[in-house]
Amino acid sequence: MVNIGDVARAAGVARSTASYALSGKRSVSDEVRRRVAEVAAELGYTPNAGARALATSRAMVIGLLAQFLPDEFAPAMLQYIQGVANTARDLGYDILLSSDPDGPAALKRLTDSRMVDGVVLLNVAEHDERLPVLRAAPQPGALVGLPGDCTGVDVFDLDFEEAGRAMVEHLAGLGHRELLLVSQPEHVIERGGAYVWRLQNAALETAAVRGVHLRVVHGSSSQPDIGRDLHALLDAHPETTGLLLNNEAAAAALPTVMHERRLTAPADLSVIGRYSDEFARTFSLPFSSIESAPDRLGRMAVRQLVRRIEKELTDDAPHVVRFVAPELVDRGSTAPPPAR
Repeated sequence: MVNIGDVARAAGVARSTASYALSGKRSVSDEVRRRVAEVAAELGYTPNAGARALATSRAMVIGLLAQFLPDEFAPAMLQYIQGVANTARDLGYDILLSSDPDGPAALKRLTDSRMVDGVVLLNVAEHDERLPVLRAAPQPGALVGLPGDCTGVDVFDLDFEEAGRAMVEHLAGLGHRELLLVSQPEHVIERGGAYVWRLQNAALETAAVRGVHLRVVHGSSSQPDIGRDLHALLDAHPETTGLLLNNEAAAAALPTVMHERRLTAPADLSVIGRYSDEFARTFSLPFSSIESAPDRLGRMAVRQLVRRIEKELTDDAPHVVRFVAPELVDRGSTAPPPAR
């Protein structure tokens, strides 16, 4: 088995230098870092987790609690997991993923056993039952999603209020006066999915100011139900000229629905969604969208968490609440409303 000494000899550097180059714990030149990394890759060197833990007094593992809920679109959740996992790997940490439906119990098991050095929570509810457990744990925690009480944790989220305002402002500025917002299922709201009403309420307030009639409806999160929902909504509201989507399943289904109805965007209907650019590529979506930034939010949460784990921040350093500003990605699916 290849060890750090083998890597050091092959790279022509001291054992300690090779260790620093791979761990990033001390500064070495870019040239040395690249050479050591190339040699390690060629030799197939993998740091021994047990030795690393003994040397650092850390497990070098981050706990990630995420649930694949039946009322949310699973491909969208996977993008948040990917952002967290990729950043953790880049910083030298492994991920221990728990999708246990009993979130508080799973979190307590992880933190009590000291299997993880810190925790990232996804699927954050307004009154999240996991938060009291996380605040009582010795490990630090970071959230992707905004709870009602942010005490004791670092929080990162999209500015959903500004996203709702931006969607309405864009279409109102083009002259639209009849808009339809397709949101997540109502039970997402009932269990505390604050991002749904944060975007919705801001959109309604902006519409009222701009003299726009905005209807809010709740669509399914799965096929074929969401396809039927979209057909029914467009049948019921033929006066609609602009469609806003805060529902990834609806966005994924809309191209088929519009094709079946012989509609095109923006000639017949202007469309703005709220999802990531990667999501748009995965489902070949031609619609303009507010970037939901799952990868960026994952990076922000993990980097802040690692700062706390590695004591770059003092124990009494204030916790942060940071929002990613919404960015409208123009894919040409909006225009002034058609003359009727």
